Formats: sequence, structure tokens, C-alpha cells
Amino acid sequence: MVEVKASLKEQYNHLFAAVPPAAIREIDVKLSSVPDIIKLTIGEPDLPAPTAVKEAVKAAIDHDDSHYAPSQGTLALRQAVAKYLQERYDAPAYDPESEISITVGASEAIHDAFSSLFNQGETILIPTPAFSLYQAEALRLGLKVVEVNTAPTYKFTAAMFKQALQDHPEIKGMILNFPGNPTGVTYEPAELEKLAAAIGESDVLVLSDEIYAELSYENKHRSLTSYLPAQTILITGLSKSHALTGYRLGFVAGPAALMKQIGLAHSGVVTTAPSPMMAGALAAVTTAKDAPFAMRDIYQKRRDLVMDGLKKAGFTAPTPNGAFYVFAKIPDFFTADDHAFVYELGEKAHVGTIPGSVFGAGGEGHIRISYAASTEDLTEAMSRIQAYSQRAQDLKQKNLA
Repeated sequence: MVEVKASLKEQYNHLFAAVPPAAIREIDVKLSSVPDIIKLTIGEPDLPAPTAVKEAVKAAIDHDDSHYAPSQGTLALRQAVAKYLQERYDAPAYDPESEISITVGASEAIHDAFSSLFNQGETILIPTPAFSLYQAEALRLGLKVVEVNTAPTYKFTAAMFKQALQDHPEIKGMILNFPGNPTGVTYEPAELEKLAAAIGESDVLVLSDEIYAELSYENKHRSLTSYLPAQTILITGLSKSHALTGYRLGFVAGPAALMKQIGLAHSGVVTTAPSPMMAGALAAVTTAKDAPFAMRDIYQKRRDLVMDGLKKAGFTAPTPNGAFYVFAKIPDFFTADDHAFVYELGEKAHVGTIPGSVFGAGGEGHIRISYAASTEDLTEAMSRIQAYSQRAQDLKQKNLA
């Protein structure tokens, strides 16, 4: 082990001291040590990548596609993405030359947008519960964060936006995620229209993370960009829709003037996305563009399985209309806080989940369950949770007797 020179121990970006640890990964690693555990912790699809995507990547490698691509991505892919976003998201007709970039996953796109469009000390609004990366990334860049608790509906409304802006007129930007992680909640067109109208009366710039767009169950997804194109940056990708988390392909689109800045951040961080992976992405949004439909049907059946199993165990949760998470309230007959409950559930029932409080205000007393696991694992996990819940209820009744 190499010890750093004592005088260099404080040689780091002190903004990072304000960033909470990556709780989801940390919890997942700790629970991994439990024997026979079924982990419903990470949003990691268990489904295979579409065959057309794999074949396209193999062909690119076989044809020695091993060189630098244009920084913003191959033009053929950007043209296909522009068409794909119009067709599947009802997004505007983005110019592939100047309004679309291909990134190394949606996470890089979030970093690029935060770092290039906002200045240190400026304020970002984050509706919560929300994916913990948003706050962490903002704090790493020296931005200030205002949280708005959206519980119990988990929908960020026009009224909430107006109140937040009244309370914090210094807000420069916000991030909106739908279908949402951790709740699976999404918006009706009328709700989006009202929210967009309220935001449009301000100069607040919106980063709209729509990575779960293709996993919308009841209704076709419609992007915020279809209502508010002039002040929205659309962030999405293929990780969830096509089960390509390891391929690391993201898309970011928006007005050319803003995308120029995002492009500068992107080229400085990664130069370009990997060429073989972009060949696979091109196949994903063309040949395999309908692959998400079959995956969505599988997830919807798994959602129903989990919702039914949790109900039998005494948990309550809003029915997710998208993504692949259930955000469930821990029953009152459990007295531990959500962190303690998650570790107890892991150790005693051998089921891994994520405590709701890691997702910010409104998450306390909840757990997030990812149903991107196999049907067999989900069935067994629900059986274990029900048995554990029954033991807890029996013990409480015994103590009251």
C-alpha cells in the first residue's frame, strides 16, 4: 500500500467534501456479502441486449472501427437519433449537425450539462425523491441545491414550481426526471403542459432526464421538449430501454446555442464516445428500435407481481406507470428507520433493497425495489418479504398481549 506524502493529504478539491457518498452503490456492496441474498438494489436490466445491437458492434470491431469519431458522435447516429426522438418522444426536429451529442451514458450528459450551463454558486432546483447523482453532481461543481418535496404524489406541479421560484428567485436551473427514479411516477400530457407553461414564464433552464421514456406502461411517453423546446435540454440514452447499461450510450439534445457549450464540456471530458458502441447504438435506434416494447411488457408483468407481493406483506406504494422501480412505504409494525430496515431485511430475509431517504426529502420511511431482476428472483423475494413481515406482525402482537 502506498501512503501519500503527509503534506499532500489535503490536496484535493474541497467541494467534494460536501458530496455525500454514493449510497446506492455502498449499500449494494454491503448487502452483497449476505449469503443467498436476492438483490433488488440496482437499476440493472437482467434482459439481454438486442441481437442486432450485438451484431453491429461485432461488425464494427471486425472492420477495424477503432479510431476517433467526430466529438459529438457519428453523423449517421445523430441523424438516426433525431428521427428516433421525434418518433418516440414527440421531441422537436433537432438539427443533427448542431443540436445533438452522443455521450458516454446519460450520467456523462448530466455532468456536461451542469458543468457547462451553470456557474459555481448558482442555484439548481431538484424535485425529490430523486436519483442521488443529481445532487452529488451539482455539489461537486459548486452549485447550490434547492429540494422540493413532491410526496405523496411524487409529481412536480406548476404550483410547486411557482412557489419554489417565489421562495428562491435566484434559481437558474432545474432537473426533471420522468418516468421517475425512484418512484416510477410519470406525467399526463395535461400535467406537463401546465408545468411547461409555468416554467416558460421564467428564465429557468430545465434538464429533462427521460432515460426511462421507453418504459412507460399506460401511455406513450411525451417529452417536456414538445412543450418547452427553447429552454429544455433533453437527456436520455439506451441503458434502460435496450438493456445496454454496460454499453454506456447517452443522447443529449437541445437548442444549438446551449448544445455548443455542452459539446465543449463533452469533448473535454471524453473526446468522443467509443466508435463500436456508436455502431451498436445506430442499430438500436433503427433495426432494433422496437426492442423496448417486448422488454416493457416483461417489466409491466414484473411490476404487477411485485405490487401484489408487497400488498400481501402490508406495504403500500403508488402504482408505477414507468421505469422499473416500486417506492414502497415501510409498514408501521416495523419500528426501524429506513436504513436500519434495509439492513435488517437483507440480513434476516435475504432481500436487498435501497432506503428511500437516500433519494432526498420525501423518501424517509420508504424502500426502493428494482424489479429489473428475473421473474423467478422477484417471486422468491416477495415470498421472503411476506414471511418476514408476518413474523414481525406476530412478534408485535405477542408483545402487546
